[in-house]
Amino acid sequence: MKKVIDTERVPIKLWLDDVEENTLYQARNLANLPFVFKHVCLMPDAHTGYGMPIGGVMATDGVIVPNAVGVDIGCGMCAVKTDLKFTPSFQKKLKNILGDIRVRIPVGFDHHDKAQDEALMPQNYDFEYMPVVEKEYKSALKQLGTLGGGNHFIEIQKDKENVIWVMIHSGSRNIGKQVADHYNKIAKNLNNLWYSAVNPKADLAFLPFKTGEAYSYYNEMKYCIDFALANRKLMLTRVQEVLVDFYPKIDFGEIINIAHNYAKWENHFGKDVVVHRKGATSAHKGELGIIPGSQGTKSYIVEGLGNPESFSSCSHGAGRKMGRNEAIRSLSLEDEINRLDKKGILHSIRGKRDLDEAPSAYKNIAQVMLNQEDLVKIKVELSPLAVVKG
Repeated sequence: MKKVIDTERVPIKLWLDDVEENTLYQARNLANLPFVFKHVCLMPDAHTGYGMPIGGVMATDGVIVPNAVGVDIGCGMCAVKTDLKFTPSFQKKLKNILGDIRVRIPVGFDHHDKAQDEALMPQNYDFEYMPVVEKEYKSALKQLGTLGGGNHFIEIQKDKENVIWVMIHSGSRNIGKQVADHYNKIAKNLNNLWYSAVNPKADLAFLPFKTGEAYSYYNEMKYCIDFALANRKLMLTRVQEVLVDFYPKIDFGEIINIAHNYAKWENHFGKDVVVHRKGATSAHKGELGIIPGSQGTKSYIVEGLGNPESFSSCSHGAGRKMGRNEAIRSLSLEDEINRLDKKGILHSIRGKRDLDEAPSAYKNIAQVMLNQEDLVKIKVELSPLAVVKG
């Protein structure tokens, strides 16, 4: 932990040296909520979000806040180790491997023309109490196994022993956004009816678990988390199929999965509370996690240390240091392309609009990792070889 701000209703604990003014303003809003428990955390990748900072962790007493989860519910990471080694021969095949991945996995706003196998969807849910999921289910069948846009990616990487890994970052696609928007609107309307003291301009409308609406949101949120995992798993299967085409005898290790953008009942400091992790991941003692860098920088497989001060949490990535529009306006396309080309990374920066996800738009991942040495320990360091961007 870097510092503590103790001027609000509860303290704000920061795992970073510098925090932008608006991010701190949002953290102060969190710290003054009447139901916030113990303290608020800002992870080392923290930056401004909607209502709650990305990279924020908040525990609440009997209340859930849809905007403290976010719109891409269950967004997260999957990583798998292969038994392939990085060789000149492998490098020569990378371009074709990426081309085949793009054929099999829709990116951006694209989705499959046909519904995918329903057996791959989350099971054992009762749609009677899940109106949004029920409405979006058929559309979601075509979005299963698709990357989406923004900062989502499929990356081929190597570790220090030159062993090849596959990493995927993606979320719940449109179904997560629909659930988020639906229940945030309900929460706002109810808070108005209750004459809630929570400032509506803070965009932190809440649902107490004494209401049916809170349980409905929690269940639909859990479905979206499971859908996001199913989405990543199907994409991983498609990537594995491509690699098998090139290397029929390839073997894959077990999937490492970690989600961000969710809320969960957990016990901390002797009390059952709802831990909201928005752009943050769990780092319970011994838990394996994934902290990706930006396009063109290192990523890490980590093991959680279970630090109680962070509610057993850590960062979910490098974190932005400039917004998407600012990056497009201010970064040099030529410089960013040259930076990646010099590293020999196959990338997708082609035009000015692609600069929103350029490495220079993000914080230094090495510094981010240094700032959370009390939260996680690094198990594997991964360097990028090729990336498919959403």
